[in-house]
This record gives sequence, C-alpha cells and structure tokens, in this order.
Amino acid sequence: MAKKYAIIGLGNFGFYVTRTLFEEGHDVLALDRSPERVQQIRPYCSQAISGDATQKEMLTALGIEEMDAVVVSMGGNANATTLVTLYLRELNVKRIVVKANNDDHGKILNRVGATDVIFPEKDMAIKVARSLSTPDVLDYLPMSGTYIIAEIAPIEGFVGKSLAELELRSKYNINVIGIKELIPENFVLVPQASFVIKDSDALLVLGRREDITRIQGLKKD
Repeated sequence: MAKKYAIIGLGNFGFYVTRTLFEEGHDVLALDRSPERVQQIRPYCSQAISGDATQKEMLTALGIEEMDAVVVSMGGNANATTLVTLYLRELNVKRIVVKANNDDHGKILNRVGATDVIFPEKDMAIKVARSLSTPDVLDYLPMSGTYIIAEIAPIEGFVGKSLAELELRSKYNINVIGIKELIPENFVLVPQASFVIKDSDALLVLGRREDITRIQGLKKD
C-alpha cells in the first residue's frame, strides 16, 4: 500500500531516498532551499517545493503532520537539522528519520525528537570494512547487542548436507532463517531441517557476530 513521505534536503542522500520511494509507488514530497535541486528532483517525486524548512509555518502549510515518515538530510547544517527535527516532533510527525553529522549530533537529535538517527557514511564504511574482513559474508544487518542477521555464502563442507546434518544451532549458536536459491531463483523462509544446501545458495542467518565469523573460519581448516 502506498504511503506518504516527505524528504527535507535534496543532496545526494536525499535525492536518492526520494527517487527510490517514488519509484516504489509512494507519494513523496521533496523540499529544499535550492531551486536547482528542486528542479532536478521533479521527475522523481509527487511534489517538489523550494522553501526553508526551518520556518515552522511552511511545514504546517505543507501538511507535514500527515506524512507516514519524514526524512531530514540537510548536509552539514547541524543547527538547521536540529531545529527542523524539533518542529517535526512538535507537529506530531509519526516517524522522523534524520541524517546526523556525528555521534554527538545524533545524541542531540534523539533528545529533540528524532525516532531514527542514521549515519550513512559511517554505516557504509563499516559495511565495506566488514566485507573486506569477512568476504564470505555477503551482507549483514546489525541487531541489538552483539547479534546480526547476515547473508553468507555456503562453506564447501556445507554443500550437499541438510540443515539437520549441519546442526548449526547446536554447534555454532546460529539459526538459519532463510535461504536464497539462485537456481531456480527462489527464497525459502525458515527452511525445514531436511533442506539440502547447494553451492549456489546463500544462507540468511541470525547469530552473534563472533559465531558467524567462526563459521567463516571453517573454510580455512
């Protein structure tokens, strides 16, 4: 079902968030001070407005409180970002996703009302570093504490064996919550214990980072 979003700030991050949401069928309002950026985003959103988001009256006039979520990405202008976040909270916006400049800025944003604080450059840097450190981990999603959801390529010793035979939960404290099959292309959610691993499969696993890393070390044995 289509939802309503507003994106405040149309730098690279804001531009691609706007475009992706719009291409996925959602109603997207884009707002930026720069007329040039507004003009560039027009083909990729429902409505593009040139204006100053630090003016609370403008946010009210745009009906910002009716949005399912608002994304704030105002570059390095920490003061403006913080002020806009505060206004969005006062207008009772359901979900406020804000791009922070650094950890201290993130703490301030949390205090003034952000529901989600993101650090795109930091998160991408960590992701790239982990992909270099553990190349068999195709992708990962951090969870609370030390747990992550990771997509891993199967170890050679896994191929041709069933999940029951591998005993990943009892031996390595890892749960297989999904399997992405390449041939034929398919996704198996919570596979049965009888599922036999193929060399073209990718395993979606939940576990502690150190346990998943330990599994990757098996291919060196």
